[in-house]
Amino acid sequence: MSKTIEKKSTDSPSRKRRSIWRILLIILVVIVGAGCCARPMLPRVVRWYVNRVLDRNPLYTGRIGDVTIHLWRGAYTISDVRILKRTGDVPVPFIHVGQLDLAIQWNALYHGKIVGRVEMDEPELNFVDSSDDTDSQTGSGGPWLQTLQDLFPFTLNSVQINDGSIHFRSYRAAKPVDVYLSQLNASVDDLTNVNNSTTPLLTTVQASGLAMDQANFQFKMRLNPFSYRPTFHMAVQLLGLDVTKLNDLALTYGQFDFERGWFDLVLQADAQYGQIDGYVKPLFRNLKVFDLLYDIKHDDNPLQFFWQAVLGVTTGVLKNQPHDQFGTLIPFTGDMTKPNTDILSAVGNVLYNAFIRAYLPRLQNGTNSFDGMEFDQGSITDSSSIGDQQ
Repeated sequence: MSKTIEKKSTDSPSRKRRSIWRILLIILVVIVGAGCCARPMLPRVVRWYVNRVLDRNPLYTGRIGDVTIHLWRGAYTISDVRILKRTGDVPVPFIHVGQLDLAIQWNALYHGKIVGRVEMDEPELNFVDSSDDTDSQTGSGGPWLQTLQDLFPFTLNSVQINDGSIHFRSYRAAKPVDVYLSQLNASVDDLTNVNNSTTPLLTTVQASGLAMDQANFQFKMRLNPFSYRPTFHMAVQLLGLDVTKLNDLALTYGQFDFERGWFDLVLQADAQYGQIDGYVKPLFRNLKVFDLLYDIKHDDNPLQFFWQAVLGVTTGVLKNQPHDQFGTLIPFTGDMTKPNTDILSAVGNVLYNAFIRAYLPRLQNGTNSFDGMEFDQGSITDSSSIGDQQ
């Protein structure tokens, strides 16, 4: 009798373990079965949800192509994303993305965080200027970051952009204006502080590309995404842009054009809780705005001819003769909503560049280092030496 009781008592735990495993197996089979049954419907459901999110904006509407689900990596992919303005006659979409991929960022799991990452292939952003507000396109009034966040169930931590472009367009003149950055590759990392960093400026933004398919462009930024008011450190560098590629822009907005020259630009800014302090440094090398014989033959507008002559004489007198460079440094400071530009300093720096020492197209601290992120010097597309510039 005692042996029978002992046998029953030893069999009971093993039976319980077998029943638990059986229940777990049944649950797993049910989940897999439900997933297999629902899998064909998921693209339609996701497509309906994405279109619903994109149509929330009263000024812009959205359309998407095919949706592909990747259950094995916790992701889905949308092709041919288009954000279009509802009003006016704007011939280009505000945003067009060839392929948008939203996925779980698996390496963040090592830090105990479940966050998402987004990757965009061939995105295009179009700003359009027009005398009529209904035909202009600035993107204002659209919470675009929140819209992107609403497309994924987890907080987004990183963004990757591959082969993107940004365009400024205008159709107000007979010849349309299109000034753009192309071959743009960019990354935004650590928006949610996955690594529990104590550094205030923990998020990094880096971008590089070509201006007008020709000039080297670089952008670096560190920022605090948790600050109530903007807090960041930013630097921009553009080297060796052929100014004749900007003639459509110059004719439309300035009533002049360039004969030849190269353009460099450096911008640096620091913001602390919405208060900004920085400078922009535009530099023109080997610049020629006015050609008497050419402009007499080709300029039908006397006012435009006179204006180009004034610009040509002014830039000729105020350029640094040894380096054939016209430029200045323009400081700005104040609240980000209405920064103050020091015009007197800008004029004084024109004279400094002309008669004392030519500015160098690099950061004012004398190096190309930006918080540990190095700017590539790139190539200056001109044979003139700038080695002793400051």
